[in-house]
Amino acid sequence: MGFAGSNPVLSALLLVYISYLTDKMNINRITNFLFEIATLRRLTRSHRQMIQGVNDNISDHSFRVAIIGMILANLEDCDENRVLKMCLFHDVAEARTGDTNFINKQYTDLYEKEAQKDQMQGLPIAGEILEILQEYKQRKSKESIVVKDADLLDQMILQQDYFYKDEKNRKLWQNYTEKSLATDSAKKIAKKIRESNPFEWLYQLEKDKAS
Repeated sequence: MGFAGSNPVLSALLLVYISYLTDKMNINRITNFLFEIATLRRLTRSHRQMIQGVNDNISDHSFRVAIIGMILANLEDCDENRVLKMCLFHDVAEARTGDTNFINKQYTDLYEKEAQKDQMQGLPIAGEILEILQEYKQRKSKESIVVKDADLLDQMILQQDYFYKDEKNRKLWQNYTEKSLATDSAKKIAKKIRESNPFEWLYQLEKDKAS
């Protein structure tokens, strides 16, 4: 430090570096953000307005989408790492905007971009995540298309589960969701989802263990 103090150029560089570290390690901002995203587990999804007995939330939805997204990324030969990040953060702004269903969206103006920017302020990952979220919204890259398909497949899995004994509504909801799928892999999985018993994995486990 004594040497830096006698060298004005080195002192200036040291101050810039310290400032950079202080900004990068904004512990208050990071901690507050972690508490904020923890609230997503208490934010139930808005389709609850129409579907009785559902209790899924934004947090577990994002977890499922990330798993589906990683599988789709592998099948579609695109960047798994980017897909995973996009999946995990695609609904984070809903901690501030709330979740909206088809009905809400007809009458509500959401300031999603502003919410994302405010959430990311002071975080060391801000630049990367905001870029990824913009990519997701534009839906031009292969990764963003895969993430949207993962989001839709999660909806179809839930619809198959919730409406399993209600063929009329199951068909209506799944037709609406399935028509938005873009990748071949997602379309094949969607077809299988619609043919499947939600408990089939359990019955298959019993068969596998018995053999």
